[in-house]
Amino acid sequence: MAQLVQAKLPITRACQIAGLSRAAYYKRPMPASERDAEVIDALNALVSRHGRWGFWKCFARLRLDGRCWNKKRVHRVYCEMGLNLPRRSKKRLPDRPRHPLDLAQEPNRCWALDFMHDALYCGRRFRTLNVIDEANRECLTIEVGTSIP
Repeated sequence: MAQLVQAKLPITRACQIAGLSRAAYYKRPMPASERDAEVIDALNALVSRHGRWGFWKCFARLRLDGRCWNKKRVHRVYCEMGLNLPRRSKKRLPDRPRHPLDLAQEPNRCWALDFMHDALYCGRRFRTLNVIDEANRECLTIEVGTSIP
């Protein structure tokens, strides 16, 4: 736009070429502090009453109060004011000492049960119950059925 005006074109013609209205060409931009003063005041009032409210809760309250500002504008002002709350960290479980599992020394002392499931080609489902001896890993029995719970 400035190049068109410097090329000795009339301002009206330069605005037509640039697709800009003359009012927009002459209008001075308002400083951000003045433009967002109302949003800043509303956010300060909310945060002073409810300090642990995050952005979305504050934005919802502003909407309930009848303020229909753009979400992106309110979020920009909210971040510029430094009101973002730190994210809560996950509570970590304390480290527990690891103990090795006791292995069965004799056959037929400890058995393990395992359910497995699959489907036939026709789509019918079936389940198997496997019983295994833990000492020698011998499979004692396999029960197959379609109605094993």
